[in-house]
Amino acid sequence: MSDCCNEFSRSSILRRAAAEAGRGLPAIETGMPLPAGTGLDRRSFLARSVGLALAVYGAGAVSPRFFEEGIAEALAAGPRDTVLVSIFMDGGADSLSLLFPHGDPDYRRLRPRLALPDSGLTFSEDSRLGWHPSAASLKTLHGEGKLSVLPTVGYTGADQSHFTSRHYWEVGATDPGLRTGWLGRYLDRAGTSENPLQGLSLDGDLAPSLATSKFPVAALRGAGAYSFWSPGVWGQVESRMLEAVGQLGNGGAADQSLARARAVTTHSDQLRRQLAPFRGNGLTGLVVYPKHQSDFPKRLQGLAAMLGAGLPLHCVALNAYGMYDTHSDQPERFASGLKLTSDTLLAFQRDLEARGLADRVLTLVWSEFGRRAEENGSQGTDHGAAGIGFLMGTRVRGTMIGEFPGLRDGLDKDGNLKATVDYRSIYTSVLEQWLGQDAGPIIEGAGSFQRVPILK
Repeated sequence: MSDCCNEFSRSSILRRAAAEAGRGLPAIETGMPLPAGTGLDRRSFLARSVGLALAVYGAGAVSPRFFEEGIAEALAAGPRDTVLVSIFMDGGADSLSLLFPHGDPDYRRLRPRLALPDSGLTFSEDSRLGWHPSAASLKTLHGEGKLSVLPTVGYTGADQSHFTSRHYWEVGATDPGLRTGWLGRYLDRAGTSENPLQGLSLDGDLAPSLATSKFPVAALRGAGAYSFWSPGVWGQVESRMLEAVGQLGNGGAADQSLARARAVTTHSDQLRRQLAPFRGNGLTGLVVYPKHQSDFPKRLQGLAAMLGAGLPLHCVALNAYGMYDTHSDQPERFASGLKLTSDTLLAFQRDLEARGLADRVLTLVWSEFGRRAEENGSQGTDHGAAGIGFLMGTRVRGTMIGEFPGLRDGLDKDGNLKATVDYRSIYTSVLEQWLGQDAGPIIEGAGSFQRVPILK
C-alpha cells in the first residue's frame, strides 16, 4: 500500500483490528464511524461434520456442538434457493478508466496523460463508453447478458473518506452510528441461530456488511481451510479411518437418531472428497482459474466447490484483488488489479454454470467511491464521488442500470461524477427481488429509494 493515501492505510489497519475482535482498536478521530460488528464475540472451532475451521461471530456462549448440529441439519434440508456474493473492490476503483468515456469531448482535456486510447471494446449500451483492455472478461459477460452495469452508483453528498464511505455502503445507510451490516440485518430476519454458514466472510475476518445483532455468522480463509482431525490419528491410518467413516453412511436405519447420524457421516465424507483438491496448493476443478499469488482466484474457486458440495451458504462476502486507491502510477496498478478481478469473475461464473448452480447465485461487485474526473500531477487520480458497480449472474437483466451523464453536465462542484443510481436502490431491489425479503425493516428510509428491475 506504499502508493495509497495515509487514510486508506490507516483505515485498513483499524478495520482489521475490529474484524478480528479482541485486539482493541487504534485511536479513532472524532466523527469517524466505528466499523460495523465492532465488539461482536468471536469464537473459533472446527466443525467436524463439514470439515471447516471457522471463526464464528455473534456466537455468545453457545457451544460448537450446537452449531455443528445446526449445520448438519441445514445440509440435510438441502440448499437454500438463492445465494448472494458481495465482492468489494478496495480503495475506490476508477470508473472513468474501467468504463472510460472515449467519446466524450472533455475526457482527454481532463486526463491528458491518463486518457486511454480507443480499445475497440465498445460498451454496447452507450457508444461513448469503452471497456478498459483489462476488463475484456467483463465485456464478455455483459455481451452474454450476464452482467448488469451501474456506471455511476453512489449517494448524494458523497463522503470522500475511504473509511466513512465504505462504512455507509456496508451498513446500507449514511449513518456513522450503525453497528450492523445491511446483510447482517437481513440475516437477523431470515436466518437461524444454529447455522453460522448462512453468512460467510471468505477473507478470514468478519466482513462488516455481515455484522448481525442476533444470529451467528462465520469467517473462513477459503476452501483450503477444510480439514478433518482426530487426536493421534494421521497418515495412512487417518485415510483408512475416513474411508470407514464414509461407509457408515451407506444403508438404511429405522431409528431416527441413527438415520441422522448416517446422514451426517454421508455428508462429511462427500465434503471430504469434494473439497480435498482445494487443500494446500493442489487446486483442481471444473474450470481453469487465473494463476496468481493472491488468494482471490482460489477463494472464488473454493466458493464454487463449497456451493457444489451443498454447504448451507446464503450470503458470502470477500475482497477482490487489487488496491484501487491509485493516487499515483495508476495505469499499471489499475490494469493489473482489474485484469485479475475481471478474469476471476468470468471463471467463477463459468464454474457455477458447469456445476449447474448459476441460477442460484447473484454476485454484487462494488467499491466505496470512484475517482476525480481530472487527473492529478502524479500519474493518478484522487478521491471522487459516484463509482461503478456490477450485478453478475444468469438471471440478471444484463443491462445498464442508471446512465452515464457525461463530463460536461454530470460533474459536481468538486469535479466528481454525480450518482445517477443510489446504492440503496440496489440494496432494496436485491433484498426484495433476489432474497425475497421486505427491505423496509432492513434499509432505513427504504420507501424513498426507487426499485430498479434487476432480474429477467
